[in-house]
Amino acid sequence: MPPTATSEIRAVDRELLLALRGEEFLGIGELTESLGVTATAVRQRVERLLAMGLVEREKVVSGRGRPTYRYRLTVAGHRRAGADPADLADAMWQEILAIQDLCIRERLLSGVAARLGRQFAEQMSSQTSKSPRAGGASRPGDKDPLLTDRLQRLSALLTSRQVETGVSHWGDLPVLDVGTCPYPSMTESSEDRAMCRLEEQIFSEALGRPVHLSSCRLDGDQCCQFTPVGRESSTG
Repeated sequence: MPPTATSEIRAVDRELLLALRGEEFLGIGELTESLGVTATAVRQRVERLLAMGLVEREKVVSGRGRPTYRYRLTVAGHRRAGADPADLADAMWQEILAIQDLCIRERLLSGVAARLGRQFAEQMSSQTSKSPRAGGASRPGDKDPLLTDRLQRLSALLTSRQVETGVSHWGDLPVLDVGTCPYPSMTESSEDRAMCRLEEQIFSEALGRPVHLSSCRLDGDQCCQFTPVGRESSTG
């Protein structure tokens, strides 16, 4: 599968992203001078970031000479070059938990979950059926291969975000296994496990099918397991 904007970027590539944070296009020579490396090294980094959709280029034709190229960040590149939003996310989470009106808090959390779930669903739909998956493949006799496929796509998406996941089976039912918590600091800061409930809503929205947190690492289980329940939603 070709690299995407959600793929892991190297530290040296991040240096190039930072060098391109301005709005103007820059050439290889300017980037070489800015980064203090060879033109060959810059071109290699640029090619990787072009393939990931983080950089775009324009052709510059001057006279009869060979055309050259100049580069700048795409919208996705600007997002990846920005500051780490973890501190902001933590602060916003604490403010949400501090809301005393439970109806307002739950409505806000449900809105956040629905938005994230829809984003996951859109990214899952863009994956090809042959893309690598973090979990197991569907099995002969699988009673719901479509659900298994969706879970595998969700697992692959989470894995691309450095979340350890897989798909197992409980009897005839596929189950999403999450070995590492995506939001550990937020999970630990909530005594009522609000983040666990939020993840249930996010995954339910992404799959178009309700899921239940049937096992949880906070209870001493080996991993968190999200088990589909009920019927497929009308929007799935």
